[in-house]
Amino acid sequence: MRAGIVILPEYRWPEAEPKWRRAEEYGFDHAWTFDHLGWRSLVDGPWFGSVPTLALAARATERIELGMLVASPNFRHPVPFSREILALDDVSGGRFTLGIGAGSSDDYDSTVFGEAGRVASRSRRFAEFVEFLDALLTSGKTTLTGEYYSAVEARNAPGPVQSPRPPFVVAANGPKAMRVAARFGQGWITTGAKTDDLESWWRSVAEAAARFDEALNEAGRERGEVRRFLQTDAAQVFSLSSVEIYRDFLGRAEELGFTDVVAPWPRREGIFAGSEDVLEAVAAEVLPGL
Repeated sequence: MRAGIVILPEYRWPEAEPKWRRAEEYGFDHAWTFDHLGWRSLVDGPWFGSVPTLALAARATERIELGMLVASPNFRHPVPFSREILALDDVSGGRFTLGIGAGSSDDYDSTVFGEAGRVASRSRRFAEFVEFLDALLTSGKTTLTGEYYSAVEARNAPGPVQSPRPPFVVAANGPKAMRVAARFGQGWITTGAKTDDLESWWRSVAEAAARFDEALNEAGRERGEVRRFLQTDAAQVFSLSSVEIYRDFLGRAEELGFTDVVAPWPRREGIFAGSEDVLEAVAAEVLPGL
Protein backbone atom coordinates (compact mmCIF):
# COMPACT_ATOMS: atom_id res chain seq x y z
CA MET A 1 0.00 0.00 0.00
CA ARG A 2 1.22 3.48 -0.92
CA ALA A 3 -0.05 6.60 0.83
CA GLY A 4 -0.71 9.97 -0.76
CA ILE A 5 -1.75 13.42 0.45
CA VAL A 6 -3.59 16.27 -1.29
CA ILE A 7 -2.52 19.85 -0.56
CA LEU A 8 -5.13 22.25 -1.89
CA PRO A 9 -3.70 25.20 -3.87
CA GLU A 10 -5.20 27.76 -1.49
CA TYR A 11 -2.12 28.91 0.39
CA ARG A 12 0.34 31.64 -0.50
CA TRP A 13 3.67 30.01 -1.25
CA PRO A 14 5.43 30.88 2.05
CA GLU A 15 2.71 28.84 3.79
CA ALA A 16 2.37 26.18 1.11
CA GLU A 17 6.06 25.31 0.69
CA PRO A 18 6.51 23.85 4.21
CA LYS A 19 3.51 21.57 3.65
CA TRP A 20 5.03 20.11 0.48
CA ARG A 21 8.36 19.64 2.26
CA ARG A 22 6.66 17.98 5.23
CA ALA A 23 4.69 15.66 2.95
CA GLU A 24 8.02 14.25 1.80
CA GLU A 25 9.57 14.28 5.27
CA TYR A 26 6.53 12.49 6.75
CA GLY A 27 7.08 9.62 4.32
CA PHE A 28 4.13 9.95 1.97
CA ASP A 29 4.72 8.26 -1.37
CA HIS A 30 2.94 10.90 -3.42
CA ALA A 31 1.55 14.42 -3.01
CA TRP A 32 -1.12 16.08 -5.16
CA THR A 33 -3.01 19.28 -5.68
CA PHE A 34 -6.40 19.97 -7.25
CA ASP A 35 -6.48 21.17 -10.85
CA HIS A 36 -9.45 23.54 -10.86
CA LEU A 37 -10.12 27.23 -11.39
CA GLY A 38 -12.12 27.17 -8.16
CA TRP A 39 -13.70 24.40 -6.14
CA ARG A 40 -17.08 23.95 -4.48
CA SER A 41 -17.46 25.72 -1.13
CA LEU A 42 -13.98 27.23 -1.49
CA VAL A 43 -14.68 29.02 -4.77
CA ASP A 44 -14.72 32.48 -3.15
CA GLY A 45 -11.51 31.90 -1.23
CA PRO A 46 -7.83 31.95 -2.21
CA TRP A 47 -6.90 29.63 -5.07
CA PHE A 48 -3.76 29.26 -7.18
CA GLY A 49 -2.93 27.46 -10.43
CA SER A 50 -1.89 23.83 -10.20
CA VAL A 51 0.92 23.95 -12.78
CA PRO A 52 3.06 26.67 -11.13
CA THR A 53 2.23 25.18 -7.71
CA LEU A 54 3.57 21.78 -8.77
CA ALA A 55 6.61 23.32 -10.44
CA LEU A 56 7.49 25.03 -7.16
CA ALA A 57 6.71 21.84 -5.22
CA ALA A 58 9.12 19.95 -7.46
CA ARG A 59 11.91 22.36 -6.57
CA ALA A 60 11.05 22.12 -2.85
CA THR A 61 11.20 18.30 -2.77
CA GLU A 62 13.54 15.56 -3.94
CA ARG A 63 11.92 12.11 -4.11
CA ILE A 64 8.15 12.28 -3.65
CA GLU A 65 5.86 11.59 -6.62
CA LEU A 66 3.89 14.72 -7.56
CA GLY A 67 0.65 15.11 -9.45
CA MET A 68 -2.65 16.87 -10.04
CA LEU A 69 -6.10 15.52 -9.20
CA VAL A 70 -7.57 15.84 -11.67
CA ALA A 71 -7.10 17.74 -14.91
CA SER A 72 -10.19 17.88 -17.10
CA PRO A 73 -11.26 19.15 -20.52
CA ASN A 74 -13.51 21.75 -18.85
CA PHE A 75 -10.84 24.42 -19.20
CA ARG A 76 -7.88 22.72 -20.86
CA HIS A 77 -6.89 22.04 -24.47
CA PRO A 78 -4.55 19.07 -24.97
CA VAL A 79 -1.98 20.90 -27.14
CA PRO A 80 -0.87 23.65 -24.70
CA PHE A 81 -1.52 21.36 -21.75
CA SER A 82 0.89 18.76 -23.14
CA ARG A 83 3.63 21.41 -23.02
CA GLU A 84 2.84 22.11 -19.37
CA ILE A 85 2.96 18.38 -18.59
CA LEU A 86 6.30 18.16 -20.37
CA ALA A 87 7.64 21.03 -18.23
CA LEU A 88 6.40 19.49 -14.96
CA ASP A 89 7.91 16.13 -15.88
CA ASP A 90 11.21 17.87 -16.61
CA VAL A 91 11.42 20.15 -13.57
CA SER A 92 10.50 17.26 -11.25
CA GLY A 93 13.12 14.97 -12.74
CA GLY A 94 10.49 12.45 -13.84
CA ARG A 95 8.40 12.50 -10.65
CA PHE A 96 5.21 13.88 -12.20
CA THR A 97 2.00 11.87 -12.58
CA LEU A 98 -1.05 13.23 -14.39
CA GLY A 99 -4.47 12.66 -12.91
CA ILE A 100 -7.19 13.12 -15.53
CA GLY A 101 -10.96 13.26 -15.16
CA ALA A 102 -13.99 14.14 -17.27
CA GLY A 103 -15.16 17.04 -15.11
CA SER A 104 -18.83 17.83 -14.67
CA SER A 105 -21.30 20.09 -16.42
CA ASP A 106 -22.07 22.19 -13.35
CA ASP A 107 -18.74 22.68 -11.62
CA TYR A 108 -17.05 26.07 -11.50
CA ASP A 109 -14.58 25.11 -14.22
CA SER A 110 -17.52 24.97 -16.63
CA THR A 111 -19.82 27.66 -15.28
CA VAL A 112 -17.10 30.33 -15.10
CA PHE A 113 -16.96 30.21 -18.91
CA GLY A 114 -20.73 30.19 -19.26
CA GLU A 115 -20.50 26.79 -20.93
CA ALA A 116 -22.43 24.57 -18.52
CA GLY A 117 -24.41 21.96 -20.40
CA ARG A 118 -23.14 22.96 -23.86
CA VAL A 119 -20.97 19.90 -24.53
CA ALA A 120 -22.80 17.34 -26.67
CA SER A 121 -21.13 14.35 -24.99
CA ARG A 122 -18.79 14.81 -22.06
CA SER A 123 -17.74 11.15 -22.22
CA ARG A 124 -16.70 11.42 -25.90
CA ARG A 125 -14.85 14.67 -25.22
CA PHE A 126 -13.05 13.08 -22.27
CA ALA A 127 -12.01 10.03 -24.30
CA GLU A 128 -10.71 12.29 -27.07
CA PHE A 129 -8.89 14.52 -24.56
CA VAL A 130 -7.02 11.55 -23.08
CA GLU A 131 -6.28 10.02 -26.49
CA PHE A 132 -4.89 13.33 -27.77
CA LEU A 133 -2.71 13.82 -24.68
CA ASP A 134 -1.32 10.31 -25.08
CA ALA A 135 -0.46 10.97 -28.73
CA LEU A 136 0.99 14.43 -28.08
CA LEU A 137 3.27 13.14 -25.33
CA THR A 138 4.52 10.06 -27.17
CA SER A 139 5.06 11.43 -30.69
CA GLY A 140 7.59 13.94 -31.95
CA LYS A 141 5.06 15.60 -34.23
CA THR A 142 1.29 15.09 -34.01
CA THR A 143 -1.55 15.92 -36.39
CA LEU A 144 -5.03 14.88 -35.28
CA THR A 145 -8.56 15.92 -36.04
CA GLY A 146 -11.32 15.00 -33.63
CA GLU A 147 -14.83 15.94 -32.69
CA TYR A 148 -13.64 18.40 -30.04
CA TYR A 149 -9.95 19.03 -30.67
CA SER A 150 -7.47 19.39 -33.49
CA ALA A 151 -3.69 19.45 -33.61
CA VAL A 152 -1.59 20.30 -36.66
CA GLU A 153 2.05 19.28 -36.47
CA ALA A 154 2.17 19.81 -32.71
CA ARG A 155 5.73 19.34 -31.46
CA ASN A 156 6.93 17.45 -28.40
CA ALA A 157 10.64 18.33 -28.20
CA PRO A 158 12.60 17.56 -26.11
CA GLY A 159 10.20 14.80 -25.06
CA PRO A 160 9.36 13.57 -21.55
CA VAL A 161 11.89 12.47 -18.97
CA GLN A 162 9.71 9.42 -18.26
CA SER A 163 9.28 6.90 -21.05
CA PRO A 164 7.16 6.79 -23.06
CA ARG A 165 5.39 9.60 -21.14
CA PRO A 166 4.40 10.54 -17.57
CA PRO A 167 1.90 8.08 -16.07
CA PHE A 168 -1.82 8.76 -16.42
CA VAL A 169 -4.09 8.13 -13.43
CA VAL A 170 -7.58 8.21 -14.88
CA ALA A 171 -10.57 9.05 -12.71
CA ALA A 172 -13.57 6.88 -13.51
CA ASN A 173 -16.73 5.63 -11.86
CA GLY A 174 -18.95 4.90 -14.88
CA PRO A 175 -18.39 2.32 -17.63
CA LYS A 176 -17.38 4.76 -20.40
CA ALA A 177 -14.71 6.49 -18.34
CA MET A 178 -13.52 3.13 -17.04
CA ARG A 179 -12.91 1.96 -20.59
CA VAL A 180 -10.70 5.03 -21.06
CA ALA A 181 -8.86 4.24 -17.82
CA ALA A 182 -8.38 0.61 -18.83
CA ARG A 183 -7.00 1.62 -22.23
CA PHE A 184 -4.71 4.54 -21.35
CA GLY A 185 -4.18 4.50 -17.58
CA GLN A 186 -1.16 3.42 -15.63
CA GLY A 187 -3.50 4.05 -12.72
CA TRP A 188 -7.23 4.28 -12.04
CA ILE A 189 -8.72 6.47 -9.32
CA THR A 190 -12.17 6.61 -7.78
CA THR A 191 -13.81 8.70 -5.08
CA GLY A 192 -16.70 6.27 -4.71
CA ALA A 193 -20.28 7.52 -4.86
CA LYS A 194 -22.03 10.22 -2.87
CA THR A 195 -23.86 8.34 -0.13
CA ASP A 196 -25.55 9.03 3.21
CA ASP A 197 -23.28 6.92 5.39
CA LEU A 198 -19.79 5.48 5.46
CA GLU A 199 -20.76 1.83 4.96
CA SER A 200 -22.75 2.71 1.85
CA TRP A 201 -19.72 4.60 0.56
CA TRP A 202 -17.50 1.57 1.07
CA ARG A 203 -20.02 -0.55 -0.83
CA SER A 204 -19.92 1.93 -3.70
CA VAL A 205 -16.12 1.71 -3.72
CA ALA A 206 -16.27 -2.10 -3.86
CA GLU A 207 -18.77 -1.94 -6.72
CA ALA A 208 -16.55 0.48 -8.62
CA ALA A 209 -13.56 -1.83 -8.16
CA ALA A 210 -15.56 -4.74 -9.58
CA ARG A 211 -16.61 -2.66 -12.59
CA PHE A 212 -13.01 -1.70 -13.22
CA ASP A 213 -12.03 -5.38 -13.19
CA GLU A 214 -14.53 -5.87 -16.01
CA ALA A 215 -13.10 -2.92 -17.94
CA LEU A 216 -9.59 -4.32 -17.62
CA ASN A 217 -10.73 -7.72 -18.85
CA GLU A 218 -12.43 -6.07 -21.81
CA ALA A 219 -9.21 -4.18 -22.61
CA GLY A 220 -7.12 -7.34 -22.32
CA ARG A 221 -5.00 -5.99 -19.46
CA GLU A 222 -3.94 -7.66 -16.23
CA ARG A 223 -4.82 -6.25 -12.80
CA GLY A 224 -1.17 -5.84 -11.90
CA GLU A 225 -0.56 -3.52 -14.83
CA VAL A 226 -2.65 -0.69 -13.38
CA ARG A 227 -2.33 0.98 -9.98
CA ARG A 228 -5.62 1.48 -8.13
CA PHE A 229 -6.08 4.71 -6.22
CA LEU A 230 -8.80 5.43 -3.68
CA GLN A 231 -9.37 9.14 -3.06
CA THR A 232 -11.12 9.54 0.29
CA ASP A 233 -12.63 13.01 -0.28
CA ALA A 234 -16.20 11.77 -0.69
CA ALA A 235 -16.29 9.60 2.44
CA GLN A 236 -18.68 10.74 5.17
CA VAL A 237 -15.86 10.51 7.72
CA PHE A 238 -12.66 12.50 7.27
CA SER A 239 -9.99 9.84 6.75
CA LEU A 240 -7.42 11.74 8.83
CA SER A 241 -9.74 12.30 11.79
CA SER A 242 -7.57 9.99 13.87
CA VAL A 243 -4.77 7.48 13.49
CA GLU A 244 -7.24 4.60 14.02
CA ILE A 245 -9.62 5.87 11.34
CA TYR A 246 -6.76 6.32 8.88
CA ARG A 247 -5.53 2.79 9.55
CA ASP A 248 -9.05 1.51 8.92
CA PHE A 249 -9.23 3.31 5.57
CA LEU A 250 -5.91 1.84 4.50
CA GLY A 251 -6.86 -1.67 5.59
CA ARG A 252 -10.27 -1.70 3.95
CA ALA A 253 -8.87 -0.21 0.74
CA GLU A 254 -6.20 -2.89 0.58
CA GLU A 255 -8.81 -5.61 1.09
CA LEU A 256 -10.62 -4.26 -2.00
CA GLY A 257 -7.45 -4.46 -4.08
CA PHE A 258 -6.38 -0.82 -3.99
CA THR A 259 -2.67 -0.09 -4.17
CA ASP A 260 -2.79 3.59 -3.18
CA VAL A 261 -4.90 5.75 -0.86
CA VAL A 262 -5.02 9.54 -1.18
CA ALA A 263 -6.29 11.71 1.69
CA PRO A 264 -6.68 15.50 2.00
CA TRP A 265 -4.29 17.50 4.14
CA PRO A 266 -6.23 18.65 7.23
CA ARG A 267 -7.62 22.18 6.95
CA ARG A 268 -8.27 24.58 9.82
CA GLU A 269 -12.03 24.70 9.24
CA GLY A 270 -14.79 23.79 6.83
CA ILE A 271 -14.34 20.91 4.42
CA PHE A 272 -11.56 18.47 5.42
CA ALA A 273 -11.28 20.19 8.81
CA GLY A 274 -8.85 18.39 11.07
CA SER A 275 -5.68 18.58 13.10
CA GLU A 276 -2.15 18.46 11.76
CA ASP A 277 -1.28 16.67 15.01
CA VAL A 278 -3.08 13.63 13.58
CA LEU A 279 -1.05 13.94 10.41
CA GLU A 280 2.17 13.93 12.43
CA ALA A 281 0.99 10.88 14.39
CA VAL A 282 0.15 9.06 11.17
CA ALA A 283 3.63 9.88 9.88
CA ALA A 284 5.19 8.47 13.04
CA GLU A 285 2.97 5.43 13.65
CA VAL A 286 1.51 4.31 10.31
CA LEU A 287 3.56 5.35 7.31
CA PRO A 288 6.83 3.64 8.39
CA GLY A 289 5.03 0.30 8.34
CA LEU A 290 3.63 0.55 4.82
